[in-house]
Amino acid sequence: MGTIFKLIRSFFNYLNKEKGIDTRQLHKIFYVVSEDIPIISLNPEQLNQLIFDKDLEALLPERLKSPKNIFVIGCTVGLRISDLQELTKSNLEKVYDDYYLKVRSKKTQTFTKIKLPPYALDILKKYKGNKTALLPSYHLFTLNKYFRQIGELAGWTYLVNKKRQKRGIDKEQKTHKESKPYRFCDLLTTHTMRRTAITTLLNLGMPEHMVRKISGHAPGSKEFFKYVHYSQNFMDKEVDSVHLKLTEINKNNEEKRSLKSTVFQ
Repeated sequence: MGTIFKLIRSFFNYLNKEKGIDTRQLHKIFYVVSEDIPIISLNPEQLNQLIFDKDLEALLPERLKSPKNIFVIGCTVGLRISDLQELTKSNLEKVYDDYYLKVRSKKTQTFTKIKLPPYALDILKKYKGNKTALLPSYHLFTLNKYFRQIGELAGWTYLVNKKRQKRGIDKEQKTHKESKPYRFCDLLTTHTMRRTAITTLLNLGMPEHMVRKISGHAPGSKEFFKYVHYSQNFMDKEVDSVHLKLTEINKNNEEKRSLKSTVFQ
């Protein structure tokens, strides 16, 4: 509804300013309701399990192994699913011993060059027999279904409190079939890959402007700010570290003052 109201306001503003049609400003009674929706992404421990856990790899049936590889690549490079599905061998560039993905975003036309880690190269080598595509192609609905099955087999079945606002009041959402609270694995989608890549880079200390360069977000992007907000707990640890250092400095100063006082006495 918020999107519809936004379109209505834009259309009537266009009539007023561009076409000179007096609409009596009635469209201004519509206002866009904004809602802060929590971001669902893998934490570093879950991402590490997805990449390196051999037991999980052995547990997956054959039909889930390629989707799992796509999941790993997506969580590493942070590309939109539309860009990820269109990667070809021409997007891969070798510079000495390093490999890079060169991508121009289909949505924003932003150019990105991302260095690939060794585990990502190992995955891409599995599909080097493909004529042009770097990764297998799946329908979006099928890929989302497979991601949720992978999350369930990985043990990410803890309950997640999913809420949306209705007339300004938070309402808990439940699964449609069984009317039960959502599990974490039930909320995994293709967009989780991009969210995971961005939040992981932020959480592990990469500066915001560098992360934006990789993700293709504009400097004032409201969407990017959500990821920064999600990483607040990691920023809090850094702030606590600074405060601890200040406390240690204060203790040292007190010890010096105490020592001087003892000497003068």
